Amino acid sequence: MSFFVSFAHSIIDSLAAVSTPALGIVLFTVIVRLLISPLTYWQIRGQLRQAALAPQLADLRTKHKNDPMALATATVELQRANGVSPFAALLPALAQMPFFWLMFRVSNDGLIAGSFLGAPLTAHLAAAAPVFAGLIALSAALAWWSSRRMRRLNPETPRWLTWLPYLSVPALVILPLAAGLYLVTSAAWTALEQQVLRRDTHRSS
Repeated sequence: MSFFVSFAHSIIDSLAAVSTPALGIVLFTVIVRLLISPLTYWQIRGQLRQAALAPQLADLRTKHKNDPMALATATVELQRANGVSPFAALLPALAQMPFFWLMFRVSNDGLIAGSFLGAPLTAHLAAAAPVFAGLIALSAALAWWSSRRMRRLNPETPRWLTWLPYLSVPALVILPLAAGLYLVTSAAWTALEQQVLRRDTHRSS
């Protein structure tokens, strides 16, 4: 594992050499998100297909309102027949976990020098409250936007999925600043990427 931590550290250092350490983290995050963008595209296609199935899902709920097992079976069969996976929405987040873990290790082990808005990148909430307050507010706004977008585009979205974007808010309370910066940058990228890819997917469908 130390090899991967050192490798991530060297990448961030290389990016920081032509900018600043904080900007190096942002660039590292963008590179990671570009690498997993095919998964995001697949996620969006799945969400659009799921939304298109809303009338049929409503019919199934009416038909099997007294038989939850039959409803679950019919729902899975309908989704499978239309190429919809209920787990597609989780793929981008799961793909990011190793990179996020590396960023956490690099920052938590004190391997990153530099600061962001005057706060050390290795600082936690208690040592850099004003900076963290801004990141938490931005993270909450992005989470609200993402959750609202999911409900608006597909009212059939499970409630637990609409709450997932908010997990970044409590995470910022315990993360070092460098990892928090990665998390907020990734959330902002998600908002932009969803807008662009969803528009392109609509055009191609």
